[in-house]
Amino acid sequence: MYFLYSIAKHLVLVPILALVATQVLLIRRVSSLNMTNSYLNHKCLVSQGKYKPGSVHEKSLEAIIHSISVGENVNSGYDMMSFGDGPDLVCVILQCRGDSYGSKCRSCFASAMAGLRRRCPRYKGGIIWFDQCLLEISSIDTVGQLNYDDSFCMSNAKNVGDNPYLFILKWDTLFDNISRIAITEKNKNFKDANKPALYGAGEKRIGTKRKMYGMVQCTDDLSVKACQECLVSNILKFQDCWKSGKRGARVLGRSCNFRYELYPFVNAKTGPNSYLKS
Repeated sequence: MYFLYSIAKHLVLVPILALVATQVLLIRRVSSLNMTNSYLNHKCLVSQGKYKPGSVHEKSLEAIIHSISVGENVNSGYDMMSFGDGPDLVCVILQCRGDSYGSKCRSCFASAMAGLRRRCPRYKGGIIWFDQCLLEISSIDTVGQLNYDDSFCMSNAKNVGDNPYLFILKWDTLFDNISRIAITEKNKNFKDANKPALYGAGEKRIGTKRKMYGMVQCTDDLSVKACQECLVSNILKFQDCWKSGKRGARVLGRSCNFRYELYPFVNAKTGPNSYLKS
């Protein structure tokens, strides 16, 4: 991982029933390549308090939910909207996985919003992670800011078995290579031709019969420098979780995430940039 280690480190109000109907209809999809859209984790930001039914805050949130649900930004896999100021500020950030945009991103948004509301009822702030998207609701403007606090690691219960040291070296190399892709290649799904992808995915052969599959991603509100810093911070912070020869592991956060498995979990043909094979 020498490349990374070298771094110093809108709105229309709609009835609630219409929103519920939209969320029920947008059912999560499961593909043949283990590309599920399972719920992973959530965090209620209790320090931000709760809003009251019928309040300005709730109406602003409903308006943003509707705008994202029917808007075109999900076609690129990312959307951010905010409304109000002071105690009534509502900021919503949706980041879908690099290979999940358009209808898949819209569907994941519906699942995530319904899940967050159920698990953090009326909280002004909360984050929820699904396989194919991240959703944050906040009464604080967090756009472009690195969040080092809300991160966690999940790993496979089984070990790789033979030669775990070699396995870790393979992941080191793959992580470095797909991280380089994430910050140097442009995102073909954005109208802005200069927008960095902040997403990288690929595979690397392990011996003659197995392959390792990996992915890294940062939220699109980050700069390239912030993305680099986030990935470095998380891979160091959680090395006890992934650096033990596990067959698979992932680190998820508000600002960035990475994952490796011994099976394909992203669509190699639908990402915003090139897919690495080595």
